[in-house]
Amino acid sequence: MSERPGFAALCETLPIFPLVGVLLLPRGRLPLNIFEPRYLAMTRDALAGDRLIGMVQPSDPNVPMSGNPAVYPTGCAGRITSFTETEDGHYLIMLTGLCRFRIREELPLVSGYRRVVPNWDEFAGDLRTPGAPSFDRERLIRGLRAYFDKHQIKAEWEAISNVPGDRLVTSIAMVCPFEPSEKQALLEARDIDERAELLTAIVEMAVMDAPREGGGVRH
Repeated sequence: MSERPGFAALCETLPIFPLVGVLLLPRGRLPLNIFEPRYLAMTRDALAGDRLIGMVQPSDPNVPMSGNPAVYPTGCAGRITSFTETEDGHYLIMLTGLCRFRIREELPLVSGYRRVVPNWDEFAGDLRTPGAPSFDRERLIRGLRAYFDKHQIKAEWEAISNVPGDRLVTSIAMVCPFEPSEKQALLEARDIDERAELLTAIVEMAVMDAPREGGGVRH
């Protein structure tokens, strides 16, 4: 996205897409495969309008997604920055994170998908270009090396070492297989430094919580 809209350009009604364990953060990029009829309708309507979709998590990850489960009150809106329609009628879209929001109220369904009235006020800072973060990058990288090794995740460490700090934190927070509650905590972190500190703590705790003989595994 070459230009980020101003605060006044944010919509007053926002479709939401509840997904367990899926995190979108401001300036993050989230690929989605849209195939369920109600979300195909949501995507078509978004493409015809302001292209915004709000990503939220169900507050209880064990509730079936076939209905309309209760969701966390905080989500992140993303703009559809690219899309492809497949031969079988699916949409492959890329959401670029724009701004977080609080759910003020939920509106009646439209074509089966959910809509909310978002309150953007608390997160106006998401639209501003962030300054250079000041978190302990070396400590985070050490934790990530151990975490990736434990989970057998391959990584290009030279690229990771060179990526700007805000992009590193955003990307790692979005792609790692953390618990839904941990993903939500990362979303609700006040700023990039607080998110980096929390991310480092989650990674280090996961590494320390190694399998024990006769015991269980945390994840």
